Amino acid sequence: MSKTLRQPLVIALTAALGALALAPVVKADPQSMREERARREAELGKGKAAAKAEAKAPAYPNATRQSPEAKASPKGIKLLQAMQERYEKDDWAGVIAKAEEIAAMPAANAYDKSFAYSMAGNAAANMDDPAKAADYFAKAIATNGLDNDSHFSVMYNLAVTYYQEQKFAEALQALDRFLAESRSDKPEHLSLKAGILANLDRNEEAAAIYKQLLAQKPDDKRLLMNTVATLQAAEKFDDANALLGEAYKRGMLTEPRELRVLYVGYMNAGKWADAQKVIEDGVAKGILQPGPDLARDYQVLAQTAYINDDIPLAIEMYRRAAPMAADGEAYLNLAKVLDYAGKKAEAKEAAKQALAKGVKKPEDANRILAR
Repeated sequence: MSKTLRQPLVIALTAALGALALAPVVKADPQSMREERARREAELGKGKAAAKAEAKAPAYPNATRQSPEAKASPKGIKLLQAMQERYEKDDWAGVIAKAEEIAAMPAANAYDKSFAYSMAGNAAANMDDPAKAADYFAKAIATNGLDNDSHFSVMYNLAVTYYQEQKFAEALQALDRFLAESRSDKPEHLSLKAGILANLDRNEEAAAIYKQLLAQKPDDKRLLMNTVATLQAAEKFDDANALLGEAYKRGMLTEPRELRVLYVGYMNAGKWADAQKVIEDGVAKGILQPGPDLARDYQVLAQTAYINDDIPLAIEMYRRAAPMAADGEAYLNLAKVLDYAGKKAEAKEAAKQALAKGVKKPEDANRILAR
């Protein structure tokens, strides 16, 4: 069989693994005002020393920012409490209105304004108004009146809000400031940066962060797949295959899409035997189910076997693909290979099956039937 006659067997091999997008959610802090009241009551009833002893450890102990004396003003405390009550009743519009009132109050101090703006930002987020939420979060940060934990929580929420709006450049700028000033090395914060970088097509940088996180949590499948996705996007296919191959040996790949990323990666690297082994193992374990996707991948193996003159393997792979394929093209390719191998009766039967399922060029099947 000449090379030109092999062309109809060609099946494009494509594999696209999109980065598993992180979806952080802006979270309000309905406890903040209660904590403020508790601190004030503790100071009045027990003295400042006792109040400080009861204070929780800071979330950002290495922060470069000096945490201010975060206290509500005498005139602001009741308004802040009223705003808090509206928040607890899900009265988002009321929260925003009260926040604006507090911010405009001449006697309001930096804490009053920052707290009001942060709550307004949370309320706007709950109203699905990210633009307004981002504006309020930015104002809360600029006013600079919150304690470190609350201040950095708002900074992070600003980055998350930009991220959810796919304003990735703004999100990266906000997050980089947050990381620089808070000096946080928390996995969720670094993971968000990696996700932002990936969306900015800075995949090599994203992959480096994901690999750092994966080294700390090697059994985290989401981190694994994000690392693989960014490595592939950075065209570091060998690194991605090695990482997935090791995870496969450890039994971490348990879903069809995970196995497919691995065996398609092997196919792209020309490791056809490894790809076939993964597929057969996945089928045997019930992870890979019959269907058009699996049929397409069997056809790629069949095509490769055919080009390498391994005709028995090509026939076997086409036989597996044909019944589960979406159309009759696999049966037609099977018929062509059987015909080439001199198995005329079997080739005609496959050609009939091809016509029954539908093919783009029925004349090819009819030509085999006419012989």
